[in-house]
Amino acid sequence: MQLSNVRAVITGGVSGLGFAVAKHLVAHGGKVALFDVNADKGATAVAELGATNAQFFKTDVTDEASVVANVSAATTFLGGLNACINCAGILGAGRVLGKTGAMPLSQFQTTVMVNLVGSFNVAKTCAERMQHNDAGSDGERGVIVNTASVAAYEGQIGQAAYSASKGGVVGMTLPMARELARFGIRVMTVAPGVFWTPMVDGMPDDVQKSLAATIPFPSRLGQPQEYADLVAYILTNTYLNGETIRLDGATRLAAK
Repeated sequence: MQLSNVRAVITGGVSGLGFAVAKHLVAHGGKVALFDVNADKGATAVAELGATNAQFFKTDVTDEASVVANVSAATTFLGGLNACINCAGILGAGRVLGKTGAMPLSQFQTTVMVNLVGSFNVAKTCAERMQHNDAGSDGERGVIVNTASVAAYEGQIGQAAYSASKGGVVGMTLPMARELARFGIRVMTVAPGVFWTPMVDGMPDDVQKSLAATIPFPSRLGQPQEYADLVAYILTNTYLNGETIRLDGATRLAAK
């Protein structure tokens, strides 16, 4: 599909990777619906993108009824729906056995609910809409891009919940792509390395420099625009399907 024709739902769309995608798509003539829980940032994001190009929908991605209602409203605003980019996520850091005892099960559940179940919830709801689109080039009706992490492959100490949730996103990519192929809907996943996002921005300067030093080349944190560039390419290349692409400067996470 051409970027100027993209009508996208973007979760986590008011900051970080999601907002970078939104800016990229709008700059190329697309329209976006921003799903997020932060209403203040949502208003700021829409003001920057323009109310004719973007609209904010306060959305808890783990709430099925809310997602169904907001995808419906977003489709009306967008004048259609042919792209879903899932960027909503939480870090959920914590050791299985910490100083105060075992990790509360609720912490593990919350991380998996937001990162994995939330991604599935929005993806399947958007796919239900996309299946009715007119077929474009190669019979394509829509594209779903999920966000995993390199932690899905080499999670660090304290990332059991996070890695499990992102590993699940990687794991569902191929079966979803195979199943949705008959509807002309592609499913892809991006697994970013260490990127400059609000999560990292809050870390001490020495920690940020330490992280950057572990990346072979280029030895710096990833920029959200680089993630957006890759998502845009995925949207336009119809033959990309059922795969997870690492975007990480060749980094491999150490144990801690």
